[in-house]
Amino acid sequence: MNVNLLIPVSNEVPEHPCVSPVSNQVFERRLIEKYIAENGADPINGQPLSEEQLIDIKVSHPIRPKAPSATSIPAILKSLQDEWDAVMLHSFTLRQQLQTTRQELSHALYQHDAACRVIARLTKEVTAAREALATLKPQAGLVTPQAAPASQPAAVGAGGEAMEVSEQVGMTPEIIQKLQDKATVLTTERKKRGKTVPEELVRAEDLSKYRQVASHAGLHSASVPGILSLDLCPSDTNKVLTGGADKNVVVFDRREEQIVATLKGHTKKVSSVIYHPAQSVVFSASPDSTIRVWSVTGGNCVQVIRAHEAGVTGLSLHATGDYLLSSSEDQYWAFSDIQTGRVLTKVTDETAGCALTCAQFHPDGLIFGTGTADSQIKIWDLKERTNVANFPGHSGPVTAIAFSENGYYLATGAQDSSLKLWDLRKLKNFKTITLDNNYEVKSLVFDQSGTYLAVGGSDIRVYVCKQWSEVLNFSDHSGLVTGVAFGEHAQFLASTGMDRSLKFYSL
Repeated sequence: MNVNLLIPVSNEVPEHPCVSPVSNQVFERRLIEKYIAENGADPINGQPLSEEQLIDIKVSHPIRPKAPSATSIPAILKSLQDEWDAVMLHSFTLRQQLQTTRQELSHALYQHDAACRVIARLTKEVTAAREALATLKPQAGLVTPQAAPASQPAAVGAGGEAMEVSEQVGMTPEIIQKLQDKATVLTTERKKRGKTVPEELVRAEDLSKYRQVASHAGLHSASVPGILSLDLCPSDTNKVLTGGADKNVVVFDRREEQIVATLKGHTKKVSSVIYHPAQSVVFSASPDSTIRVWSVTGGNCVQVIRAHEAGVTGLSLHATGDYLLSSSEDQYWAFSDIQTGRVLTKVTDETAGCALTCAQFHPDGLIFGTGTADSQIKIWDLKERTNVANFPGHSGPVTAIAFSENGYYLATGAQDSSLKLWDLRKLKNFKTITLDNNYEVKSLVFDQSGTYLAVGGSDIRVYVCKQWSEVLNFSDHSGLVTGVAFGEHAQFLASTGMDRSLKFYSL
């Protein structure tokens, strides 16, 4: 057996290498043992050799080369083909896993979308339930109506329904005393001020230089355009309150130029708004026949006053900050407690039989004025609930009334394109300002010192009181002007209009 041929032909690295001390050559133990058994000599030099003489070589496990049969071209091609098949099979398995993962992800996304829709629907239902609860809470505190004495005009209701005869809640002696005490304090303070004009008040020559400095058109919805009412917070005139045709009440910060709160709850447009001077509370009235009390910080309705059976046309806050005066198309005016939502008294002039169009408290709070659809201005005594004076002279429905801070003057506007000034001491008209033909008066307001009177309607005009001369005229609104208001010490003027914009004018 020729080992030199055997080993090269096998092309194998020895699995158990050993050394022959006779020839100093390395052999595969299995082969050399077989050769020694047959020949008893070393295959290289032929010298005698026994198995005991062989010396093992300790090596790490060798990497076996490919068998000789795998070194041919067909064997290599087959090996490559096998590897390619394995790669393709693995790729197919990965594609199947990818498709399964995609389906699972699609299903998970669908479930997530469905969950989001359910959450949105539930959130909407919770919001609606909260609004309904806020609407129902005030009703629970209402006193069951009873028939009032025949001598009380408020007891005779046109519709004979619950809120119309809430007289039993009553103008108690305690309430009347509270009104009287407040009036005494206010009268004393006004006498102390006398005829002096605040030093901080903007002078007429500076007022005449006012121009538009800001305009905001995004407060209310564009789908139902129009801002119908405006008020500024008396203690901080940078806080602006608007009511819109979109049924919303909006609180706006003039300094920050951003919306503080959007209050939703009315089912019809908002025709009147008032900002409480000392609390973070606002009031709104609507043709939906309700008056709502809102928390600005909470952004929710805290009280619904149902004083009328028809649309509410006017709203005025008493100087105590505790009571509201409202007028309505149901021909009644009502005096309500804002804390309880109860109507304390409700009165109509049975002889007139005409809808009321507006209402405003005198600065002292013991008398107030209402305008009617048949061009009358009526002055009422709150404590006695009686009509104490009437001012005829306008033609057409009265659209706006305003008392001066000095307590002596009353300004009124109607659909006759005129502005009338009345002296409450002499109970007569002492000045009539004839406006342009077809001029519509929508808003009247005196500044807090009683020095200036602003008129909003077809345009904006500002008059100096006593001289009653016009010092300012703006036509920046593209629609009818529905509200005007003075900032503190007349340092700016605010206006709203049917063009959905809130505008500010200053130096």
